Amino acid sequence: MIRLVLLDRSVRVIFHALQLGSIYLLFAGHNQPGGGFVGGLVAGSAVALRYIAGGMPDVRMVSRFRPWTILGSGLLLAAVTACTPLLLGGDVLESAYRTVSVPLVGKVSLSSALPFDVGVYLLVVGLVLMVFEAFGDEPVREEAEASP
Repeated sequence: MIRLVLLDRSVRVIFHALQLGSIYLLFAGHNQPGGGFVGGLVAGSAVALRYIAGGMPDVRMVSRFRPWTILGSGLLLAAVTACTPLLLGGDVLESAYRTVSVPLVGKVSLSSALPFDVGVYLLVVGLVLMVFEAFGDEPVREEAEASP
């Protein structure tokens, strides 16, 4: 595999900028359009850039967790957040809001939509990682499998 130094260096800078942008979209999105899905797509595009620059070894270095673990934990978090209001006598996906005083920051408004968005974010990132894991590697040749 031929690696280009300029591509490697620029992707390393762009990767971190895209990750920060995806985190911003995740946190800003529960009050505005966007949120977990759009943030997850931006993070997935950052992973795609890592694949273009360095192949599967670079994609596997993005996270220490397996893709299906990330996807499963995101699905579990989103499902639990969506169904918790049922246990409290509310409707599915009903939001709750609290205002908390944080030292040195002041009043911070919290919403139950944020954990749901985090779950969707993890689900989308896990799905992107699973797609690269499934289709990103070069196929194993039959001759290599047959040799002892």
